[in-house]
Formats: sequence, C-alpha cells, structure tokens
Amino acid sequence: MSAIDPKRLADELDANEEVLLALAANGDIAEQSRTIDVHFKGPQDDIESLAEDAQGLGFRFIDFGEFEDGDWAADLQVDGPVTRDALKALITRALQIEISHGVEFDGWGCAAETGSEE
Repeated sequence: MSAIDPKRLADELDANEEVLLALAANGDIAEQSRTIDVHFKGPQDDIESLAEDAQGLGFRFIDFGEFEDGDWAADLQVDGPVTRDALKALITRALQIEISHGVEFDGWGCAAETGSEE
C-alpha cells in the first residue's frame, strides 16, 4: 500500500482543531462514542467500489450523492469517540482509502455528545 503524505495528514489534523473547538464549545464530551459521518468523492465507478467495500473497511454505507462537476460522493458512517487520537486513526484510515480506492476524503462530521438525553 502506498504511503500517506505526512503533510496531508498534518493538514487534515490541523483542520480538525477548529471542529473540535466548536464541539467543545457546545459541551461535547470527546470520549463519548457517537456516529461519525465520513465523506468521500470521486468518479462514479470508484465511489461505487468504495460503497461495496465499506463494511469490510469498518464503515456503514449510507448514501450516494452527485456533484455538479460529475464526481460522485459516498456518505459512510462509523461509531466512535472524537478524541484527537481517535480522529488521527480515522483520518489515517480515510487517507489510506483515498489511495486504495482512487477517491478523495472529503471530511467528517458529527453531533456534539454532551451526555444529556436531549
């Protein structure tokens, strides 16, 4: 398997900081497990292949999307915490999927988990 570009990983982790600060400002408990949405985009065939492989890669396939430029998107989900270590592992996995499936990691998102039953 090809190696992940260390600068790309560092850039993705830096971009996480803003999201983590926003979650924390909303009372998020980073260690609390929750559903995390993970997005990829790329050519239709590669996205369909990723969707077929999602379960074996540790994700749930949720839906396809289509961009105006003709690229497709795959929305996947995984459950876990959003600590910095957990996100580094998740993003490393996503960047490996970029290489193995010829797609582009297009970010992640989740709801804040405050521990309350809202």
